[in-house]
Amino acid sequence: QIQVVESGGGLVQVGGSLRLSCAASGRAASLKEMAWVRQPPGKEREFIASVGNTGLTTYGRVMQGRYAISRNNADNTVVLQLTDLIPEDTAVYYCSLGLRRLGIFEYQYWGQGTQVTVSS
Repeated sequence: QIQVVESGGGLVQVGGSLRLSCAASGRAASLKEMAWVRQPPGKEREFIASVGNTGLTTYGRVMQGRYAISRNNADNTVVLQLTDLIPEDTAVYYCSLGLRRLGIFEYQYWGQGTQVTVSS
């Protein structure tokens, strides 16, 4: 069984930055692709980006140019560095592990989510 734990959310002012971390443990965690997804209040889930264990990165359409994603295979962690935050970035941010099949990410394991709130 794979466990996923996020950390690093919080309250930040417009223009601020946050560093979100995700740690995965369990058998086969290192083989999975690790993704960040967010869900703003009252809206659908949005894919941000993902990183495979080879370092191959897939980018979504949201927050373009305002984040950086990195993965450490040694300890199965993935970091999402958010910058220039705006109120529309307020959401619960989730880390997910899964597989990519035919170009589509299959979500298999989820963390509990971490709240990011951007105040104006």
